[in-house]
Amino acid sequence: MEFPRKVPTLVELCLQTAISNLRYIGDVGEVDLYLLKDILPHCNIDQLTHIEDSTQGRDLSPVTDALWKRFYEQQFGVESANTVIKRMKQKKIVFKWRQLFEAKTKEREEAQNKMGEKLKQRYAETQAKKQSRQIQICSKIPPSAGKRSYWGGSGPSGMSNVKGNLMKKAKLEYLNSHEAKVHALMRRNASQQNSLSQTSLPRSTRQNNFLQSNSASSLKNGKPVARK
Repeated sequence: MEFPRKVPTLVELCLQTAISNLRYIGDVGEVDLYLLKDILPHCNIDQLTHIEDSTQGRDLSPVTDALWKRFYEQQFGVESANTVIKRMKQKKIVFKWRQLFEAKTKEREEAQNKMGEKLKQRYAETQAKKQSRQIQICSKIPPSAGKRSYWGGSGPSGMSNVKGNLMKKAKLEYLNSHEAKVHALMRRNASQQNSLSQTSLPRSTRQNNFLQSNSASSLKNGKPVARK
């Protein structure tokens, strides 16, 4: 058995249309409160603010006050909302929840701004300290020639003494090295071989060499060599 499909009434169609177009709704001064109770709960904070600000000459708080309390609890917590209610009871005063919501929002923004200013101030102080350190490092005067140098001497003379000591140390290390000993042995063997080759030449060859050297020197002096 099929039940007949319910056809939406004209009021229901109007409500659905209004809910779908909340961003375009402004002044609702002529709309009945029972209809607003079905429409306004679908608004976000911006839309509800716009509708209330656009409606002139009519207080919508009988419908919107509960909605603002819900926004307050969503933004700042149920505990904070209960604290506000307790304080209002103690002081026997009543504020609309939109006023409480806006005051709390402003308080939070001011706290965030103060925190941001503190962070900026700390950052500026840190940068100033870094710049002052850089200025102190750059403004240091280099040591003069008369002052003791890094290497332990006094100016350029100290540097020359250090270089001389380093050269002596390097020379001693080379003389004591295996490579230097091998080179010395090679030079000694070469000199011994040269002396042996000179003594092993025959006498006539040595005489000819002597005569040749004498004749060469005589020709340089312009005198002929006398034959014996």
